[in-house]
Amino acid sequence: MHHDTDLINIVAVGLAVAFVLGALANRLRMSPLVGYLAAGIIVGPFTPGFVADQELANQLAEIGVMLLMFGVGLHFSLKDLMEVKAIAIPGAVAQITVATVLGWGLSAILGWPTLHGVIFGFALATASTVVLLRAMEERRLLETTRGRIAVGWLIVEDLACVLALVMMPVLADIFVGTEGAPPPTLGGVLNTVMWTMLKVAAFVAVMLVVGRRVIPLVLERIAGTGSRELFTLSVLAIALGIAFGSALLFGVSFALGAFFAGMLLNESELSHKAANDSLPLRDAFAVLFFVSVGMLFDPMILVNRPLEVLATAFIIMFGKSAAAFFIVRAFGHPVSTALTISASLAQIGEFAFIIAGLGVALRMLSVDEQSLVLAGALISIMLNPMIFRLLDRRLARRAATEAAAAEDAARSEEEQDPLAHPALDVDDHTIVVGYGRVGRQLALLLRDRGVPVVVVEEDGDLAHRAREDGLLAVRGNVASVPVMQEALPGRAKLAVFAIPRALEAGETIERMKTLNPALTVLARAHSEAEVRHLLQHGADGAVLAERELAFSLAEMVMSTPPYRPARKPASDDTAPPSDPAPAAA
Repeated sequence: MHHDTDLINIVAVGLAVAFVLGALANRLRMSPLVGYLAAGIIVGPFTPGFVADQELANQLAEIGVMLLMFGVGLHFSLKDLMEVKAIAIPGAVAQITVATVLGWGLSAILGWPTLHGVIFGFALATASTVVLLRAMEERRLLETTRGRIAVGWLIVEDLACVLALVMMPVLADIFVGTEGAPPPTLGGVLNTVMWTMLKVAAFVAVMLVVGRRVIPLVLERIAGTGSRELFTLSVLAIALGIAFGSALLFGVSFALGAFFAGMLLNESELSHKAANDSLPLRDAFAVLFFVSVGMLFDPMILVNRPLEVLATAFIIMFGKSAAAFFIVRAFGHPVSTALTISASLAQIGEFAFIIAGLGVALRMLSVDEQSLVLAGALISIMLNPMIFRLLDRRLARRAATEAAAAEDAARSEEEQDPLAHPALDVDDHTIVVGYGRVGRQLALLLRDRGVPVVVVEEDGDLAHRAREDGLLAVRGNVASVPVMQEALPGRAKLAVFAIPRALEAGETIERMKTLNPALTVLARAHSEAEVRHLLQHGADGAVLAERELAFSLAEMVMSTPPYRPARKPASDDTAPPSDPAPAAA
């Protein structure tokens, strides 16, 4: 019996090929997005072999766009933006403008219509959230000034793309119209713009007034049932339902509706649970979205139009990055910050695909012009890790030079301010790695009991706080050999890893044990696998937080009257002992 399996084919084959190529890209230290896009090229119509159904791929991609935008809204943080608004808002707006003008300039040289050039340029202006956050996380920069500026910059770009999704259909009605229709009048243009603004305003008002109250209430009631599948279903129903309803009732895009659904869920106390529960399905459809985008790419464009591809890549990787560099420097930030922001923005990703795809659908961009955007995205995402590695080497050389030049000045400063960086002259001490909530409590407890303590902390504010608390502190990542050696593990008796990063801790424990085999090392773990990993790498003990909490609760339970062991009866010639005091909770 014959079955129509086109949907099964694209999901099964698309995900399988995406998995293989994504894992290969990750192995080569590139973004998995490169693998997903390459998978789309392989199953697309421009390469031999299996060809997936393009129409079904586009529908799956639309679901992927909705869930991607839902995720953007779910993680949208106005607070993060406000912390760096002084540079992120004007900087991102200026950088988007420069990139759009550069793209339009290239289109003018190639003889494209002006509207096509503007959409093309705007598609090149926005960086990929996935690529940027991964690069920042790998270098632990998210909590630094550079990281906060980059994230704030990205939020402004996301908002600009959301506005573009609203305005592009309006521009299409005004400048593209329908064949044979008379050119639009000024009154008609104003009516179109006003009517669109009214529909968007009505949608926003309904979402803020009704959705803000109804959505959290529904989630709380569903969460109260204790059914995980119902809660996950409710999150997806809200995301897709609002996206569909917004398009049906208010005429706004699916993407905008999903973005607002995520924003409203972000205000709920259950937002983190909602994000975690919807993550697997979001990731799966996001992969299918990138696969469907890859299916649109004709690899022959690299052969037939190499100069245009190189020019597009140059705008993405050098044009807008140079603009970002000079903007950041103009605001008085150091070269290291400016270079980090520039490297972060030297790529484009998911929003570029969404803008270019909508442009083709609205006849504001041709398929060939969209292929240039895809080619630029592939090249920039592939080369972005290399740019960051070059940046890391440059900053490392610069830091070494500055450190050598400032060594004498630093010594003088330490003599004047003992909190600046006290010299370490200590033996038989305990090294506490991490001065967060757990590490600080442990270090202060040891200090109060007369144990000499050296804290190793990567965050500058926390390291300074440790010094203010009267502790010796080394600022830096303990995985760095110079930082580890500065804590004098060869002269220590004990090392305690209070950081929740078991993989990093395991490698460092091995190095410490090599320097000092007699050193006792204890570590913090969050799973049985992490416990095994730490013990295999030389830890003498690993504390599993959940297990210790269970033991403490069990001891409290057994000390309560219902479970407390009965008293032995007193002998005739012995006075009965007094009742023991109740156990402290």
